[in-house]
Amino acid sequence: MTGALVRRTATGCVLLAAVLTALVVARWPPLVAFDARVARSLHAYALAHPAPTRLLRVLSDWPWDPWTMRASAVLACLWLWRRGERALARRFGAAVLAAAVVSQGLKAAVGRERPVWPDPVDSAHFAAYPSGHALTATVVCGLLLWLFPRSRRARTAALVCVLVCVLGVGFSRLYLGVHWASDVVGGWLLGAALAAVAIGGAGAPRSGEIRTGTAGGGRSPASPTTSRPAR
Repeated sequence: MTGALVRRTATGCVLLAAVLTALVVARWPPLVAFDARVARSLHAYALAHPAPTRLLRVLSDWPWDPWTMRASAVLACLWLWRRGERALARRFGAAVLAAAVVSQGLKAAVGRERPVWPDPVDSAHFAAYPSGHALTATVVCGLLLWLFPRSRRARTAALVCVLVCVLGVGFSRLYLGVHWASDVVGGWLLGAALAAVAIGGAGAPRSGEIRTGTAGGGRSPASPTTSRPAR
């Protein structure tokens, strides 16, 4: 991606996220109705199909959990540091830290309640907007994709994995009834913006530079009032 394209992506995602956040805060009736309709449909399906529900709970609680994503980011930062890409490692780490701050800060500021069900299939805590799972997965997977080997086959395989993870994370939170659709979309937009800012600030790496080891360090519904960490 060119620097101009990355900057336009970051700007566009920020603007869209700002509009969506304003609509969520204002409780815009069409958005509320859409969120409720999606939530009811997926919850009914989850109750009627326990096997995929169990699978998505495992995926959401383990490989797609924000802490698992953050651990992957830590490993990537250590790898970059050992290869001499220290500025890039710091930028990667700062982006992931910023994702946690933005997620927690907006959750506290917006204070949106999660869906409430008489027969829940899963539970989550703290406020709903934005989805921390979706935001964290988008940032981490987006940055990992950017660092991945640039051969066509490898990049294609990596892109497929990233799409499965990022889209799967968001869908799982909706399917399990712990987020509204706009929570997930907000997480995706904010995550994409943070990843684009990190990539744009680091500059586009030369083909194979990071991969061959050449140093380039200069480049680069639960209650929303609960005190438990957001997920």
